[in-house]
Amino acid sequence: MLQKHISLKTLVLFVAFAVSQSMSAHAINADEKQTTASRPNILLVFTDDHAYQSISAYGSRINTTPNIDRLAHEGMRFDRCYVSNSICGPCRATVLTGKYSHLNGFCVNGSTPFDGSQQTFPKLLQKVGYQTAVIGKWHLHSAPTGFDHWDILINQGPYYNPPMIRNGERVQRTGYTTKIITDLTLKWLSEQRDQDKPFMLMYQHKAPHRPWEPAPQYFHLYDDIDIPEPPTLFEDYAARGPAVRQQDMTIAETMSDRDLKLVPPANLTSTQQAKWDAAYGPKNRAFHEANLAGDDLTRWRYQRYIKDYLRCVSAVDDQLGRVLDYLDESGLTDNTLVVYCSDQGFYLGEHGWFDKRWMYEESLRTPCLVRWPGVVDPGTYNEDIVSPLDFASTFLEAAGGELPGDLQGKSLVPILNGNTPKDWRKTFYYHYYEYPGWHYVRRHYGVTDGRFKLMYFYEPDVDHWELYDLHNDRDELQNVVDNPAYTKILQRLRQELTRLREDLRVPNEDPASTVIKRLPPRIRTPLP
Repeated sequence: MLQKHISLKTLVLFVAFAVSQSMSAHAINADEKQTTASRPNILLVFTDDHAYQSISAYGSRINTTPNIDRLAHEGMRFDRCYVSNSICGPCRATVLTGKYSHLNGFCVNGSTPFDGSQQTFPKLLQKVGYQTAVIGKWHLHSAPTGFDHWDILINQGPYYNPPMIRNGERVQRTGYTTKIITDLTLKWLSEQRDQDKPFMLMYQHKAPHRPWEPAPQYFHLYDDIDIPEPPTLFEDYAARGPAVRQQDMTIAETMSDRDLKLVPPANLTSTQQAKWDAAYGPKNRAFHEANLAGDDLTRWRYQRYIKDYLRCVSAVDDQLGRVLDYLDESGLTDNTLVVYCSDQGFYLGEHGWFDKRWMYEESLRTPCLVRWPGVVDPGTYNEDIVSPLDFASTFLEAAGGELPGDLQGKSLVPILNGNTPKDWRKTFYYHYYEYPGWHYVRRHYGVTDGRFKLMYFYEPDVDHWELYDLHNDRDELQNVVDNPAYTKILQRLRQELTRLREDLRVPNEDPASTVIKRLPPRIRTPLP
């Protein structure tokens, strides 16, 4: 049992973590349980930039998330859920289509709208009798299609007082966005849906996306403690490849005054402004009086960033609790498949960074928790390589629909039943396209098998390979591509990378090369 390794201190400080880590690792006997539920409702809870390191079910050292953990305790925790392109819009397009970016046409944020005329899983669910809805963040720059009801943020959307678009009509709303999205979700569930039909609802938060602006009730959460720093907060990039040396996403140099709450949001009401000033005014005065520099300033920036980030996570967790409580109270829990996921992972100070984009572990790997009563044994965990790419196939099979042959994701239903198919993927392909773009992360692709990871940065001025052994180098600090001891592993992964690119029909010409025209302003000078 996993809990035998948990100290008494951890049990006291992180009750939710201890509960989630007590999950049994025993094999599931699928013959002893129901293999399919009867046309389950489907609830996809999707957050933005939610790092698995900030979920206590994943062993977080820095916070607790009791409601998210509830899904782990009552369902399955996936420990190797990888995104195919670690950036907001492209991951959402992949979820909708069950296809990689190069096939669904949405490789980067903002350059071209998502083509809503193409096949998506909500459209296919409508054909088999499901009522479909999406509420919250959309970020695909085109109107949703395949939904009976939609109420979405405009582009990224603000944390306060968001204008939204409801079924084509612009609506101005007042309040904190995370709560507003939940209020709208509960209203649709309780009052607006057709209760004679199964539903598929995408409940999608902006949080905890940059600039991490908390709600008033969380302003002072963590004020009295220091959050532990990651070991690589002060990493020296001198020995790293040119792509890492040229990035622009460090806590030390890249964050803006708005990120650090040295200036307030621009769209607050007078009441909201007064609460904001009362909370951040004294903190900011103390910061200016301290006149920090060097590592001390970076440490202050990290504490300001991570506390605000975790405050936003706490709001998401609390609001999720409201939705889970409603499912219980309305009798919907037993026949509702709930998936909790994020559009990618995120850096919480690892390598000195915030943001995502890289194939390094913190941004490649995203949380994924699935609760499906009668199908998934409570308190189980899984180490198969899965992805949001698989959601479309999973939802269609769960609903009894046919799976189109052009889907690139695979249904997770067999795994949820406890029977991983013998031909399940052993490796995973990743591809990031958005350069020139924010944070100056260079284009790259690669393959991972969960133990070893091979990456290729393919632009002429940064042309290089990186190979990591995650068993011996958890933080991915030692590029062993030139180490003779890894020659056979390098050859195997290069062959696998070629095979995956062929199987996935990845074009030799970068499909994003004609749509990215503008280099955004750089906040700091590039490293030599």
